[in-house]
Amino acid sequence: MNPSIELNLALILFLPWYAILACLYWLFPRQPRTLQRWMFDVLALTVAVLATVISMHWGYRSAGRVYDTMWPQILATSVSYGVFLAVMTAAWYLRRRFITAPHAARVAAGELPSTDSASAP
Repeated sequence: MNPSIELNLALILFLPWYAILACLYWLFPRQPRTLQRWMFDVLALTVAVLATVISMHWGYRSAGRVYDTMWPQILATSVSYGVFLAVMTAAWYLRRRFITAPHAARVAAGELPSTDSASAP
């Protein structure tokens, strides 16, 4: 196998799942859609991708080849998936705490118009 593909096999195999989770993170919740949220989401996804790639390479290189030739791939996949989920979970809680909740509070206080289509006449 090509060494470049072998090194990045964990990322290649999990890329569709990472893309699904990233899309769900980006799309939900639907409001607020502000520049602050857009910048936060871009930063969070960038950090998640970088941390995933770095942890995948670390897992592949630090795995002992004594057990099996597949062990480096297994370790790299497990570590990178855990890191991706950890970063995305932290970003979700931070976004909820500092962007979504204050926006909802301002809407509830009447400072901002509601964008809920169910309340439209």
